[in-house]
Amino acid sequence: MRAQITLTTKIPASARTAQIAGMFDYQPDGEQTLAWDHTLPLDDRPWQVGLIVGPSGSGKSVLARKLWGDLVIEEHDWTGRPMVEDFPHDHTISEITGAFTSVGLGSVPAWLRPYGVLSNGEKFRANMARSLLSGADPIVVDEFTSVVDRQVAKVASHATQKAVRRAGTRFIAVTCHYDVEDWLQADWIYDVAAREFRWRLVQPHPPLQLDVHECPRSLWAMFEPHHYMSGHLMSSAKCFAAYIDGRPVAFTSYRHFPHARVRDIKIGHRLVVLPDYQGLGIATVLENWLGEYLTARGYRYRNVVAHPGMIRLYSRSPRWQASNTVGAVRTSNSKAKNAQSLKRGHLSTRRLAVRSFQYVPQRKR
Repeated sequence: MRAQITLTTKIPASARTAQIAGMFDYQPDGEQTLAWDHTLPLDDRPWQVGLIVGPSGSGKSVLARKLWGDLVIEEHDWTGRPMVEDFPHDHTISEITGAFTSVGLGSVPAWLRPYGVLSNGEKFRANMARSLLSGADPIVVDEFTSVVDRQVAKVASHATQKAVRRAGTRFIAVTCHYDVEDWLQADWIYDVAAREFRWRLVQPHPPLQLDVHECPRSLWAMFEPHHYMSGHLMSSAKCFAAYIDGRPVAFTSYRHFPHARVRDIKIGHRLVVLPDYQGLGIATVLENWLGEYLTARGYRYRNVVAHPGMIRLYSRSPRWQASNTVGAVRTSNSKAKNAQSLKRGHLSTRRLAVRSFQYVPQRKR
């Protein structure tokens, strides 16, 4: 693909433009002209993820719109309704929640909030979820990660590329931030300022040091707003947190499972990964760690979950074995009642299908 672009801007004569021209010995002769000549050999091989990068003013957005026109997205239109209502009605609830979860926005309470009250990181992921369901080919997102914290940008980039590859679609990020390259795992990169195109091999993202240890119950207050069911933490729960650079990013807990005949079963109680860190697989690492921790102490570890993302997590992992479908659980907490009042009949939150899984300990070599 080749794009030859010329932009000409008229500069009307005025006292101020004449003054600026005189001060800096610049003679625009009534107009300014910018010209670019770009070549992107995208037909040479198959690809799924691309990255157009360059400093501000280098012509990234102009190039993207020249090549892909109306496919370029910066932000979707959102109303003041719960976000799930702003998706096209030809998409099912399963498709919408799947899109949210795939880009790392797995917080059910966030799905039911208006877009305008979300954090910048949540807004970015919400826009990515809608883009994935847009049907565009390719999906082209301008100002990619421009308004989010750089740590959040890296995590969100990794979640985005995973979602794109699972969906089997094509995606192009347009950004001035070079730091997303190793996390977006693009198949190709075009540096607009350097006029340099290169193919790239997909590699693992840079390592993150995740530290897990027991934590005080008071830490739950940071995570409770993001839990999808009751925020109540039982007094008997044992609590653990995962930290990155000393910052708590995930919380898990367990309690004893009362049974008439056996005494060695512990059951998962609360598990939350902060929205800005969803999509890195932290929940899997944390639950596997807790499974090994309890197994080493002679216990069996089980989890009963209703969140579709968590069901997929345990179902895909060789470390977890499905025991049976428990059936349904009635949610009577205030969050469920609020959800019902938001859109009665469209999103049922009164009864959730749940699944049970037991941890399979690693075999020692």
